[in-house]
Amino acid sequence: MTMREIKVGSLADITDPGCREFSIGDGDWPFTGFVVRKGDSVYAYQNYCMHVGHPLNWQPDSFLTKERDAIICSSHGAMYDIEAGECFAGPCKGQRLRAVDADVRDGVIYVRGPASLRG
Repeated sequence: MTMREIKVGSLADITDPGCREFSIGDGDWPFTGFVVRKGDSVYAYQNYCMHVGHPLNWQPDSFLTKERDAIICSSHGAMYDIEAGECFAGPCKGQRLRAVDADVRDGVIYVRGPASLRG
C-alpha cells in the first residue's frame, strides 16, 4: 500500500478544540480522515464509524460534541475519547477509531495515510 503525506493546514487556523477534515488521494477510493486540535496537540483518525462503517460527520469539519470534549458520530451518537479514539458510550463501546499518523512542524499539521483505499 502506497503511503502519502499531505498538509492539512495551520494549527492556528483550527479552533481549540476543533477539527479539520482531510482527504488523501483522489478518484473513487480516497482515504478520508480528520484531525482534532486540543491545545498544542493534534490527533488524527480515519473518518469511519466503528459501529456501521460510514463517515462520522454530516457537516464539514463537525466531529465534536456540543461541549467539544469528545468525538461523536452524527448517526447513532457513539462518543469517542479525543486522545485515544476509544468509544466510551454508544453502540461500539470499547472499540477504537483508526488512528492516522499526524504531526505539527513549524505550526503546520501534516498527516500520513494510504494514497487509496482500493486494494
